Amino acid sequence: MFFMTIAWYGHLKYKKASLVAVIVLNWLIAFFEYCFQVPANRTGYGEFTAFQLKIIQEVITLCVFVAFAWIYLGEHVRWNHVVSFLFIVGAVVFGFWAKL
Repeated sequence: MFFMTIAWYGHLKYKKASLVAVIVLNWLIAFFEYCFQVPANRTGYGEFTAFQLKIIQEVITLCVFVAFAWIYLGEHVRWNHVVSFLFIVGAVVFGFWAKL
């Protein structure tokens, strides 16, 4: 999820860069993410449902993004972001309820 986060949001610090160049570079970066994500989904499917795999992916992505936005972009986590994250954790528990 780290590569996709860089591809999707890393360019925000470089607003003067050409949009075409940013798109091409981001597709090259995202390629590496797909090289990891596709085998992970194939391995995990069966142990987890497709819905559960997507839930896992989104939670990992959110955790990586929070660290990225805080460290790289210099944004601060506010109380409403924390509450939103807690609701997402609740959704994860609900999504895995049958496995508990």
